[in-house]
Amino acid sequence: MHIYAIGDIHGHLGLLQAAHDLIADDMARHGPGQIVHVGDLVDRGPDSRGVIDFLMQGQARGQDWVVLKGNHDRMFTRFLKDPGEPEPGLKSDYSWLHPRLGGAATLTSYAVPRAADRPIPKVHADAQTLVPPAHLAYLAALPTMHLSGDCVFVHAGLRPGVPLDQQTETDLIWIRDVFLNALDSFGPLVVHGHTAIDQATHYGNRINLDSGAAYGGSLSAVVIEGREAALLTPQGRKTLPGPTPFLFRNA
Repeated sequence: MHIYAIGDIHGHLGLLQAAHDLIADDMARHGPGQIVHVGDLVDRGPDSRGVIDFLMQGQARGQDWVVLKGNHDRMFTRFLKDPGEPEPGLKSDYSWLHPRLGGAATLTSYAVPRAADRPIPKVHADAQTLVPPAHLAYLAALPTMHLSGDCVFVHAGLRPGVPLDQQTETDLIWIRDVFLNALDSFGPLVVHGHTAIDQATHYGNRINLDSGAAYGGSLSAVVIEGREAALLTPQGRKTLPGPTPFLFRNA
């Protein structure tokens, strides 16, 4: 039995479609499997709206796809609800429209004008008019965890020592150092994104799929069988590398 997973998309519809093409090619050789998307559908890239449409339409057709919530997906819905509402995990002096977070690029994909350089109340008013309520409802309802076989899929990670059923949503979509520095087994293999690295990597107790699509890197698609994983490439399956030194990128 195998399952597929795709890392942080961040508004890159073309990369998402290419990842699904790689998975379709692998399924043609090895048989069907569920596809899990580990969150951060939006922000930074050019077509967050197209990404959400693609995933909603695929699930509506009955595709066996799981889509998880990332921190950027929650920031988007919270901004539309109340731009003044604090986001746990985000620096207090940041809003979702801060240039480092990429919210303006998301709103641009919905034809909100000059989202980066107008007063937030005016941007918010236009966004409420132009962003389809169905998109916001879809993002708000996304699950934060998916269990399958020997794996647990989440966006950011798990808090060590806390049972799965007691993990908080904020940890599941925001956690970083205390999770990344944990060397002990979490029980199931944790498959996650959130922290961008150069290439998808298997650390033994976890797999990080965020290969930096938000920053001009690739969007990784992997196939997992038991606790083993391979990267999907145009040339076929390639065993995931083990850990090497890397630089964490924030948010």
